[in-house]
Amino acid sequence: MSSKKVRTRFAPSPTGFMHVGNLRTALYEYLIAKSLDGDFVLRIEDTDQERKVEGAIDIIYNTLDSAGLRHDEGPDVGGEYGPYIQSERKDMYLPYAEELIKKGKAYRCFCTKERLDSIRENADEPGAGYDRRCRNLSDEEVQEKLDKGMPFVIRQKMPLEGTTTFEDSVYGTISVENSELQDQILIKADGYPTYNFANVIDDHTMNITHVVRGSEYLSSTPKYNLLYEAFGWEIPTYIHLPLIMGKNDDGSISKLSKRHGATSFEDLVKAGFLPEAIINYIALLGWAPKDNREMFTLEELAENFSIDGISKSPAVFDYDKLEWFNAEYIKAMTVEKFAEAAEPYFEKALGDKPLDRIKLAGILQQRTVRLTEIPGKIAFFAEQPEYDKELFINKKSKTNLENAPGLLRAGVEALEALTEWNHDSIHDCLIGLAEKLGVKNGTAMWPVRIAVSGMTVTPGGAVEILDILGREESLARLHNGLNKLS
Repeated sequence: MSSKKVRTRFAPSPTGFMHVGNLRTALYEYLIAKSLDGDFVLRIEDTDQERKVEGAIDIIYNTLDSAGLRHDEGPDVGGEYGPYIQSERKDMYLPYAEELIKKGKAYRCFCTKERLDSIRENADEPGAGYDRRCRNLSDEEVQEKLDKGMPFVIRQKMPLEGTTTFEDSVYGTISVENSELQDQILIKADGYPTYNFANVIDDHTMNITHVVRGSEYLSSTPKYNLLYEAFGWEIPTYIHLPLIMGKNDDGSISKLSKRHGATSFEDLVKAGFLPEAIINYIALLGWAPKDNREMFTLEELAENFSIDGISKSPAVFDYDKLEWFNAEYIKAMTVEKFAEAAEPYFEKALGDKPLDRIKLAGILQQRTVRLTEIPGKIAFFAEQPEYDKELFINKKSKTNLENAPGLLRAGVEALEALTEWNHDSIHDCLIGLAEKLGVKNGTAMWPVRIAVSGMTVTPGGAVEILDILGREESLARLHNGLNKLS
């Protein structure tokens, strides 16, 4: 490669949600560009119009934005190499294909779909390719068919002997026998370029220096290289990424799919994971930092990322590990930032009930792994569940159905006497009550917590719950608890 400015491109097809594998590719392209002081380009590859999904381009924009992957050029921000949507570049591809025909590197193929289907059906081996019937048509034969208005595709003329070799930054030297390469279609009968052809033309005309993609494209790379060589263009640096696998129920692994769990960025966010945690975790699926650390901001990833840290081995997506990352990110947030992230879940559980969100965040933050857990943890604040008086029995706190009524009654009387209702006054009240009764703090507080929550496991203790619920609601629930015990 020359010393040109590094330019990477993320070139998704608008066919639906962004899979974890696609997101990792975008992330590595972004990190390679930023770590080498280069540009990160977004290009939408929509040549396959039949697979295009309405709204998918917006999903791409939203995902990149949520992940913090800001592109320097793209359909929405412009740039000197636009347009950045392939369908808007349609007219530029045919002249390049015709140039290859003149060079003897491509040819027009007039074979019908029926004939091609017949070749596949009657082939001795599955996956057999085109028999190159039109490869050696004379100029006169080609012109005769054109004059008749026969539809055609343009195919690349692959070498029939020898090998094609290329260097990959991850997998090293790769060689492929040319006899295994089929005469791939460059321009389809509808005038649209195929993915492979448009990819090469766009990468060259956009000055892309580093091509990053999944290892499943290794076998296609010789086709790309033969196109670069046919045009006399400089070949980019290739960086093929290992597969991302998922754990199966039987302990085996297979390519990550929906049966393993959420596999798109949007689904992971819906499952309660923070975008920052997702990005941090995905960065480590196939890349090892030199110092073996795990927690990185996006800026720190850009500072530390290096191509030689990318592994050949498949990476296994571990949802438990992602949960660990998520919990760590949640713990590291300010309580205000956590309350902001948790607000949709507060609203889901509480509606418009006017409870202090910062106080709720304070009792939840250290106990939350996924944001989606929040509604279940705090639903009792909105409406106390029905509960059995057996919950007042707790061996550790030394409470039972004999002493609980007296303990709770004493707690109610002490709390009703408070002139101020806040965390500190409630805390001092209940601690003083335990001392007065000659019992441990937990013994005095257990019946109170059960009465105000109706649950044995709560994100906060009796003091925090009483403070958040407020005097009126708390005392009403406490009296209901007394009635239940009586």
